[in-house]
Amino acid sequence: MRKREQHHGGAWKTAYADFVTAMMALFLLLWLTAQDKKIKEAVERAFRNPFSAVNKESTGIIPSKDTSQQNKQKGNFDSVTAVEMQMLRKITEDLSKMLEQSQELEQSVQIALTPDGVRINIFDHSQKPVFEPGTDKFTTYGDWVFSTLAWEIARYQNFHIELEGHTETRPDTDPENMNKWDLSTERANAARRKLIQSGVESQQVFKVSGFADTQPMPGLDPTLESNRRVTVLLKVESADQSASDTSDQNPP
Repeated sequence: MRKREQHHGGAWKTAYADFVTAMMALFLLLWLTAQDKKIKEAVERAFRNPFSAVNKESTGIIPSKDTSQQNKQKGNFDSVTAVEMQMLRKITEDLSKMLEQSQELEQSVQIALTPDGVRINIFDHSQKPVFEPGTDKFTTYGDWVFSTLAWEIARYQNFHIELEGHTETRPDTDPENMNKWDLSTERANAARRKLIQSGVESQQVFKVSGFADTQPMPGLDPTLESNRRVTVLLKVESADQSASDTSDQNPP
């Protein structure tokens, strides 16, 4: 009898300690899920980098109101949480791998990670046209490009999607220059329809715009055909909300 007590006497203590630890973890989790977004982000920062979580800009791990406002106005990645940033990087990597596997896509599609999300430019080059000249009708190649992108984008449903149409600057006598605003808008809307037909949720799309030739690619001559493109922006919700808050507090 003594041997049995000596052998099993401490097992219940270990089990009880594990139970108490698990209960404390559960209570902490329930407390955290009940907090507002600012506290959650502050706790997240504390775990990621405990040495910088408390600094002269804050009285604790919960950021002060002034500091939060400063971060919103920076226009950098501070408005995106770690989870969202990881998701942005993941979709950027997946899209980049897709481009590497297709030389045709690589010639027509450009992907960039930005402070707001992921920017995808689809170029309507004359050698590989995405649209029939002067129309919003897809070529067979353009249909394939947008369908392929849609299948990849549809895997990530936590993004807001913006679509922009752009054209290059043409001579005033060129017929396409006469309807550049309509053409850029119609092409962006055609891209919206194709994405939805190919699996993207319609509620993810919340803006479709045509900019004509007013926003050429950075560093490019506005007359170059590389400015003729449709841009797909995948934006995280918090970044959209942050921009909206900043706009509300700083009216033009």
